[in-house]
Amino acid sequence: MFEFSLLATDSQTAARRGRLTTPHGTIETPIFMPVGTHGALKAMTPAQVEETGAQIILSNTYHLHLAPGEGLVQKAGGLHSFMNWPHPILTDSGGFQVFSLPKKRITETGVFFRHEMTGEEIFLGPAEAMAIQNTLGADIIMAFDECIPYPATHDYAAKSIRKTLRWAEACLQNHNRSDQALFGIVQGGIYEDLRQECARQMTTMNFPGYAIGGVSVGEGLDLLKKVVDYTAPMLPENKPRYLMGVGLPEDILESVERGMDMFDCVIPTRYARSATLFTRRGRIRLTNRRYRRDFYPVDASCDCYCCRNFSRAYLHHLFKSNEILSATLAAIHNVHFYLNMMKEARQAIEAGDFAAFKKNFLEEYGANK
Repeated sequence: MFEFSLLATDSQTAARRGRLTTPHGTIETPIFMPVGTHGALKAMTPAQVEETGAQIILSNTYHLHLAPGEGLVQKAGGLHSFMNWPHPILTDSGGFQVFSLPKKRITETGVFFRHEMTGEEIFLGPAEAMAIQNTLGADIIMAFDECIPYPATHDYAAKSIRKTLRWAEACLQNHNRSDQALFGIVQGGIYEDLRQECARQMTTMNFPGYAIGGVSVGEGLDLLKKVVDYTAPMLPENKPRYLMGVGLPEDILESVERGMDMFDCVIPTRYARSATLFTRRGRIRLTNRRYRRDFYPVDASCDCYCCRNFSRAYLHHLFKSNEILSATLAAIHNVHFYLNMMKEARQAIEAGDFAAFKKNFLEEYGANK
């Protein structure tokens, strides 16, 4: 039902090439997972997402619980049927969103917060997070954890990992679907001793996969690399490793080099809506006047639907005219860019030269970053 196979390792780095088997298909790793927060990638249809090469998408437990509610999704046949996505889906636990709320009350058993639309008080803890995710029916679900802010003191982070570990055990006890893989999440802020302590204890619980959480919260690339450096080696080699909420192309490639397998972020679609597109030579902002008469594709090396059919000048016009199509075409391109980058990374790992690939990619990308 759920299996991870390690197919190749890079000769000079810790980069890994793997294959993840789920009830709704296989996932080739390392992989980027586009984010469909409310059960849809913003401005894209499932068919358009599929055409970019997406193998798995992520949806948000917190938001789906608030609307339309997991009960309605279940009546529709589960999340795959509801959103017409036949491939694998991962749902997060809702922890990151809940802990990001300004008004919340954290207890030893979970978090109390207010419904953002009705004002109703809601409680979310390990049992509730499991019940919601079991009902939604994603292939991969996440344990409920405490995501602390950055910066945080060592004392605060130490208390937090103890809570995260207790909640992880409670999630295992409340998880009741064998067709869903529950991943544990390693926390600990930027502190090496806490990350390693959390990883040691979390891995004794024998989850089918593990995530590094609590990153991409403002710590910067240098600290991100350090956190991955001292956490990834603590995770089992025979299980998938997921770096949550990361990120920019350079963040992802640095983390692939350090042995991480799975990534997600809203950046490709969020940047697309603000006319920021990714190219092999860096990011470009298509609302800039310089593109008004630029009849070249967004990226001449890209074979996505947008680049095959439209020019920078046309997209510039769409954004300036506030046409909805602008967000769709830009999102198609950005998501394709990320997934193609991951495809090339997999090929480089198979060939044993990921280090050279990463160096060349980032040098070219940095030309107009």
